[in-house]
Amino acid sequence: MASAADSSSSAPFTSRSVSQTLLSREQGEGVGARVRRSIGRPELPNFDPFLMLDEFNVNKQGGFPDHPHRGFETVTYMFPDSEGSFQHEDFMGNHGFLKPGVLQWMTAGKGILHSEMPDPNSKGPAHGLQLWVNLAKKDKLCDPAYQELPKDKVPKVKVGGIEAHVIAGSALGINSPVYTRTPVHYIHFYMDAHSTLNQPIPSGWNAFIYSIGGDIAVGPNPDPKKMIEAHHTITLTRGDDLSGVTVTTFEKAANFVLLCGEPINEPIVQHGPFVMNTRSEIMEAIRDYQLGRNGFERAPGWRSEIGRPITDRL
Repeated sequence: MASAADSSSSAPFTSRSVSQTLLSREQGEGVGARVRRSIGRPELPNFDPFLMLDEFNVNKQGGFPDHPHRGFETVTYMFPDSEGSFQHEDFMGNHGFLKPGVLQWMTAGKGILHSEMPDPNSKGPAHGLQLWVNLAKKDKLCDPAYQELPKDKVPKVKVGGIEAHVIAGSALGINSPVYTRTPVHYIHFYMDAHSTLNQPIPSGWNAFIYSIGGDIAVGPNPDPKKMIEAHHTITLTRGDDLSGVTVTTFEKAANFVLLCGEPINEPIVQHGPFVMNTRSEIMEAIRDYQLGRNGFERAPGWRSEIGRPITDRL
Protein backbone atom coordinates (compact mmCIF):
# COMPACT_ATOMS: atom_id res chain seq x y z
CA MET A 1 0.00 0.00 0.00
CA ALA A 2 1.52 3.32 -1.09
CA SER A 3 1.50 6.13 1.45
CA ALA A 4 2.40 9.78 1.81
CA ALA A 5 2.67 12.09 4.76
CA ASP A 6 4.03 15.52 5.58
CA SER A 7 7.30 15.01 7.44
CA SER A 8 7.37 18.43 9.16
CA SER A 9 6.70 16.88 12.58
CA SER A 10 8.22 13.88 14.33
CA ALA A 11 5.28 13.45 16.73
CA PRO A 12 2.94 10.47 16.15
CA PHE A 13 0.24 11.29 13.61
CA THR A 14 -3.32 11.28 14.97
CA SER A 15 -6.22 11.59 12.56
CA ARG A 16 -9.45 13.49 12.83
CA SER A 17 -12.65 11.53 12.28
CA VAL A 18 -15.79 12.10 10.21
CA SER A 19 -18.25 14.46 11.87
CA GLN A 20 -20.90 14.69 9.13
CA THR A 21 -21.37 13.32 5.63
CA LEU A 22 -23.73 14.92 3.10
CA LEU A 23 -24.46 14.02 -0.52
CA SER A 24 -24.43 17.03 -2.85
CA ARG A 25 -27.25 16.70 -5.38
CA GLU A 26 -27.49 18.79 -8.53
CA GLN A 27 -29.52 22.00 -8.43
CA GLY A 28 -30.09 24.97 -10.69
CA GLU A 29 -28.00 28.10 -10.22
CA GLY A 30 -27.31 31.23 -12.26
CA VAL A 31 -28.98 31.01 -15.68
CA GLY A 32 -29.24 27.50 -17.12
CA ALA A 33 -26.37 26.25 -14.95
CA ARG A 34 -26.24 23.17 -12.75
CA VAL A 35 -24.18 22.86 -9.57
CA ARG A 36 -23.66 20.41 -6.74
CA ARG A 37 -23.65 22.50 -3.56
CA SER A 38 -21.49 21.38 -0.68
CA ILE A 39 -21.19 24.17 1.89
CA GLY A 40 -24.02 26.73 1.67
CA ARG A 41 -27.03 24.38 1.81
CA PRO A 42 -29.71 24.19 4.51
CA GLU A 43 -27.99 21.31 6.34
CA LEU A 44 -24.64 23.15 6.31
CA PRO A 45 -25.20 26.87 5.63
CA ASN A 46 -21.57 27.75 6.38
CA PHE A 47 -18.47 26.21 7.93
CA ASP A 48 -16.40 29.10 9.27
CA PRO A 49 -14.51 30.55 7.40
CA PHE A 50 -16.13 28.86 4.37
CA LEU A 51 -19.44 30.19 3.05
CA MET A 52 -20.06 28.05 -0.03
CA LEU A 53 -18.55 25.38 -2.25
CA ASP A 54 -20.14 24.50 -5.59
CA GLU A 55 -19.08 21.90 -8.11
CA PHE A 56 -20.22 23.43 -11.39
CA ASN A 57 -20.64 21.74 -14.75
CA VAL A 58 -21.88 24.42 -17.12
CA ASN A 59 -22.55 24.10 -20.83
CA LYS A 60 -22.46 26.89 -23.40
CA GLN A 61 -26.14 27.77 -22.92
CA GLY A 62 -25.73 28.48 -19.19
CA GLY A 63 -23.64 30.73 -16.99
CA PHE A 64 -23.53 33.39 -14.33
CA PRO A 65 -24.21 36.78 -15.95
CA ASP A 66 -23.71 40.18 -14.29
CA HIS A 67 -23.93 40.00 -10.49
CA PRO A 68 -22.33 41.83 -7.53
CA HIS A 69 -20.34 40.71 -4.46
CA ARG A 70 -19.19 42.34 -1.23
CA GLY A 71 -17.45 41.13 1.92
CA PHE A 72 -15.72 37.89 0.92
CA GLU A 73 -13.52 36.14 -1.65
CA THR A 74 -14.44 33.81 -4.51
CA VAL A 75 -12.06 31.07 -5.59
CA THR A 76 -12.66 29.49 -8.99
CA TYR A 77 -10.68 26.35 -9.82
CA MET A 78 -11.09 24.66 -13.17
CA PHE A 79 -10.53 20.93 -13.05
CA PRO A 80 -7.45 19.95 -15.11
CA ASP A 81 -9.60 17.53 -17.14
CA SER A 82 -12.43 20.01 -17.81
CA GLU A 83 -13.56 19.96 -21.44
CA GLY A 84 -14.49 23.63 -21.33
CA SER A 85 -13.13 26.96 -20.12
CA PHE A 86 -14.60 29.96 -18.34
CA GLN A 87 -14.50 33.68 -19.10
CA HIS A 88 -14.54 36.46 -16.53
CA GLU A 89 -15.28 40.21 -16.93
CA ASP A 90 -15.85 42.92 -14.33
CA PHE A 91 -16.89 46.57 -14.15
CA MET A 92 -13.28 47.71 -13.64
CA GLY A 93 -12.30 46.49 -17.09
CA ASN A 94 -10.64 43.26 -15.95
CA HIS A 95 -10.93 40.24 -18.21
CA GLY A 96 -9.89 36.68 -17.44
CA PHE A 97 -9.83 33.38 -19.30
CA LEU A 98 -9.89 30.34 -17.07
CA LYS A 99 -8.66 27.30 -18.95
CA PRO A 100 -8.53 23.77 -17.48
CA GLY A 101 -6.28 23.66 -14.42
CA VAL A 102 -6.34 27.44 -13.85
CA LEU A 103 -6.98 29.04 -10.47
CA GLN A 104 -8.54 32.48 -9.91
CA TRP A 105 -8.65 33.91 -6.37
CA MET A 106 -10.82 37.02 -6.40
CA THR A 107 -11.16 39.35 -3.43
CA ALA A 108 -14.49 41.14 -3.81
CA GLY A 109 -13.84 43.33 -0.76
CA LYS A 110 -15.94 46.49 -0.83
CA GLY A 111 -17.48 45.68 -4.18
CA ILE A 112 -17.28 43.82 -7.49
CA LEU A 113 -19.82 43.55 -10.30
CA HIS A 114 -18.81 40.82 -12.70
CA SER A 115 -19.88 38.07 -15.07
CA GLU A 116 -18.67 34.46 -15.28
CA MET A 117 -19.56 32.63 -18.47
CA PRO A 118 -18.43 29.49 -20.33
CA ASP A 119 -16.22 30.00 -23.35
CA PRO A 120 -18.53 29.64 -26.39
CA ASN A 121 -15.69 27.94 -28.29
CA SER A 122 -15.24 25.18 -25.73
CA LYS A 123 -15.54 21.55 -26.79
CA GLY A 124 -17.66 20.67 -23.76
CA PRO A 125 -18.93 21.88 -20.39
CA ALA A 126 -16.84 24.01 -18.04
CA HIS A 127 -16.25 21.83 -14.98
CA GLY A 128 -14.71 22.93 -11.70
CA LEU A 129 -15.25 24.30 -8.21
CA GLN A 130 -16.14 27.70 -6.83
CA LEU A 131 -15.41 28.37 -3.19
CA TRP A 132 -16.51 31.39 -1.14
CA VAL A 133 -14.17 32.33 1.71
CA ASN A 134 -15.36 34.82 4.32
CA LEU A 135 -13.36 37.90 5.25
CA ALA A 136 -12.93 39.27 8.76
CA LYS A 137 -14.64 42.57 9.54
CA LYS A 138 -11.31 44.40 9.18
CA ASP A 139 -10.97 43.17 5.58
CA LYS A 140 -14.56 43.24 4.31
CA LEU A 141 -14.22 46.70 2.74
CA CYS A 142 -10.73 46.27 1.31
CA ASP A 143 -10.04 47.06 -2.35
CA PRO A 144 -10.93 44.33 -4.87
CA ALA A 145 -8.01 42.21 -6.08
CA TYR A 146 -7.19 39.18 -8.22
CA GLN A 147 -4.66 36.40 -8.07
CA GLU A 148 -4.52 34.01 -11.03
CA LEU A 149 -2.33 30.97 -11.51
CA PRO A 150 -2.15 29.22 -14.89
CA LYS A 151 -2.14 25.44 -14.85
CA ASP A 152 1.65 25.17 -14.96
CA LYS A 153 2.03 27.57 -12.01
CA VAL A 154 -0.27 25.68 -9.62
CA PRO A 155 2.28 23.81 -7.43
CA LYS A 156 2.12 20.04 -7.83
CA VAL A 157 3.96 17.20 -6.14
CA LYS A 158 3.71 13.43 -6.29
CA VAL A 159 4.88 11.12 -3.53
CA GLY A 160 4.31 7.44 -4.16
CA GLY A 161 0.72 6.93 -5.26
CA ILE A 162 -0.45 10.37 -4.13
CA GLU A 163 -0.39 13.63 -6.10
CA ALA A 164 -1.26 17.03 -4.62
CA HIS A 165 -2.22 20.21 -6.48
CA VAL A 166 -1.67 22.91 -3.87
CA ILE A 167 -4.16 25.70 -4.55
CA ALA A 168 -3.52 27.46 -1.24
CA GLY A 169 -1.47 26.61 1.82
CA SER A 170 0.83 23.59 1.80
CA ALA A 171 0.93 19.83 1.29
CA LEU A 172 3.64 17.17 0.94
CA GLY A 173 6.41 19.72 1.46
CA ILE A 174 5.39 22.35 -1.11
CA ASN A 175 3.63 25.70 -0.74
CA SER A 176 1.23 27.71 -2.89
CA PRO A 177 2.20 31.30 -3.75
CA VAL A 178 -1.41 32.46 -3.28
CA TYR A 179 -1.89 35.01 -0.51
CA THR A 180 -4.94 34.36 1.65
CA ARG A 181 -6.25 37.10 3.96
CA THR A 182 -8.11 34.38 5.83
CA PRO A 183 -5.64 31.55 6.58
CA VAL A 184 -6.70 28.62 4.39
CA HIS A 185 -5.28 25.39 2.98
CA TYR A 186 -6.92 24.15 -0.25
CA ILE A 187 -5.48 21.03 -1.84
CA HIS A 188 -6.67 18.80 -4.67
CA PHE A 189 -5.45 15.25 -4.00
CA TYR A 190 -5.28 12.38 -6.49
CA MET A 191 -4.77 8.95 -4.91
CA ASP A 192 -3.99 5.65 -6.59
CA ALA A 193 -5.78 2.52 -5.40
CA HIS A 194 -4.38 1.06 -2.18
CA SER A 195 -2.90 4.33 -0.94
CA THR A 196 -2.87 6.15 2.40
CA LEU A 197 -2.51 9.88 2.98
CA ASN A 198 -1.72 11.50 6.34
CA GLN A 199 -2.26 15.24 5.81
CA PRO A 200 -1.57 17.66 8.69
CA ILE A 201 -4.24 20.23 9.61
CA PRO A 202 -3.49 23.15 11.95
CA SER A 203 -4.97 22.73 15.42
CA GLY A 204 -8.22 24.62 15.90
CA TRP A 205 -8.97 24.98 12.18
CA ASN A 206 -12.19 23.74 10.63
CA ALA A 207 -11.68 21.18 7.87
CA PHE A 208 -13.75 19.27 5.35
CA ILE A 209 -13.33 17.08 2.29
CA TYR A 210 -15.34 17.20 -0.91
CA SER A 211 -15.06 13.93 -2.84
CA ILE A 212 -14.90 14.28 -6.62
CA GLY A 213 -14.23 10.80 -7.96
CA GLY A 214 -13.71 7.27 -6.67
CA ASP A 215 -14.25 5.98 -3.12
CA ILE A 216 -12.36 7.00 0.03
CA ALA A 217 -12.24 6.03 3.68
CA VAL A 218 -11.67 8.95 6.05
CA GLY A 219 -10.34 8.70 9.59
CA PRO A 220 -8.03 6.58 11.73
CA ASN A 221 -9.73 3.20 11.24
CA PRO A 222 -10.39 2.73 7.51
CA ASP A 223 -13.05 0.16 6.67
CA PRO A 224 -13.38 -1.04 3.05
CA LYS A 225 -17.07 -1.70 3.76
CA LYS A 226 -17.72 1.95 4.67
CA MET A 227 -16.31 3.87 1.72
CA ILE A 228 -17.52 7.36 0.86
CA GLU A 229 -18.46 7.90 -2.78
CA ALA A 230 -18.07 10.94 -5.05
CA HIS A 231 -19.99 14.19 -4.51
CA HIS A 232 -20.05 13.92 -0.73
CA THR A 233 -19.10 16.63 1.75
CA ILE A 234 -17.26 15.24 4.77
CA THR A 235 -16.78 17.55 7.73
CA LEU A 236 -14.06 16.57 10.20
CA THR A 237 -13.88 16.60 13.98
CA ARG A 238 -11.62 19.00 15.86
CA GLY A 239 -9.35 18.38 18.83
CA ASP A 240 -6.06 19.68 20.19
CA ASP A 241 -4.69 16.13 20.18
CA LEU A 242 -5.52 15.55 16.49
CA SER A 243 -2.76 16.45 14.06
CA GLY A 244 -4.48 15.96 10.70
CA VAL A 245 -6.57 13.56 8.64
CA THR A 246 -5.96 10.09 7.24
CA VAL A 247 -7.52 9.24 3.88
CA THR A 248 -7.35 5.70 2.48
CA THR A 249 -8.22 4.11 -0.86
CA PHE A 250 -8.72 0.41 -1.45
CA GLU A 251 -9.76 -1.06 -4.81
CA LYS A 252 -10.34 2.25 -6.63
CA ALA A 253 -8.32 5.39 -7.32
CA ALA A 254 -9.90 8.60 -6.06
CA ASN A 255 -9.61 12.35 -6.09
CA PHE A 256 -10.96 14.97 -3.70
CA VAL A 257 -10.28 18.41 -2.31
CA LEU A 258 -9.33 19.04 1.30
CA LEU A 259 -10.18 22.50 2.65
CA CYS A 260 -9.23 23.76 6.07
CA GLY A 261 -9.31 27.28 7.46
CA GLU A 262 -8.88 29.29 10.61
CA PRO A 263 -12.33 30.24 11.98
CA ILE A 264 -13.02 33.98 12.01
CA ASN A 265 -15.52 33.65 14.87
CA GLU A 266 -17.54 36.72 13.88
CA PRO A 267 -21.28 37.03 13.11
CA ILE A 268 -22.25 36.10 9.55
CA VAL A 269 -25.19 37.87 7.93
CA GLN A 270 -25.67 36.94 4.28
CA HIS A 271 -28.09 38.30 1.72
CA GLY A 272 -27.38 36.62 -1.61
CA PRO A 273 -24.05 37.98 -2.89
CA PHE A 274 -23.41 40.23 0.13
CA VAL A 275 -21.83 38.84 3.33
CA MET A 276 -21.37 41.18 6.27
CA ASN A 277 -21.48 41.10 10.10
CA THR A 278 -24.79 42.86 10.74
CA ARG A 279 -28.19 43.36 9.11
CA SER A 280 -27.58 47.11 8.89
CA GLU A 281 -24.35 46.48 6.96
CA ILE A 282 -26.30 44.30 4.52
CA MET A 283 -28.84 47.09 3.98
CA GLU A 284 -25.97 49.51 3.42
CA ALA A 285 -24.42 47.14 0.84
CA ILE A 286 -27.73 46.94 -1.05
CA ARG A 287 -28.10 50.74 -1.05
CA ASP A 288 -24.47 51.23 -2.15
CA TYR A 289 -25.01 48.86 -5.06
CA GLN A 290 -28.30 50.48 -6.08
CA LEU A 291 -26.94 54.02 -5.78
CA GLY A 292 -23.49 53.34 -7.22
CA ARG A 293 -21.33 54.43 -4.29
CA ASN A 294 -18.74 53.19 -1.75
CA GLY A 295 -17.13 50.70 -4.11
CA PHE A 296 -19.94 50.36 -6.64
CA GLU A 297 -19.36 53.66 -8.47
CA ARG A 298 -18.95 51.85 -11.81
CA ALA A 299 -22.04 49.68 -11.38
CA PRO A 300 -24.85 51.93 -12.74
CA GLY A 301 -25.38 51.20 -16.41
CA TRP A 302 -22.57 48.65 -16.69
CA ARG A 303 -23.16 45.48 -18.68
CA SER A 304 -20.58 42.83 -19.46
CA GLU A 305 -19.95 41.82 -23.05
CA ILE A 306 -19.62 38.12 -22.22
CA GLY A 307 -22.98 38.12 -20.41
CA ARG A 308 -24.96 39.74 -23.22
CA PRO A 309 -26.03 36.51 -24.95
CA ILE A 310 -28.00 35.72 -21.77
CA THR A 311 -28.93 39.18 -20.45
CA ASP A 312 -30.28 40.28 -23.83
CA ARG A 313 -32.88 37.52 -23.72
CA LEU A 314 -33.88 37.94 -20.05
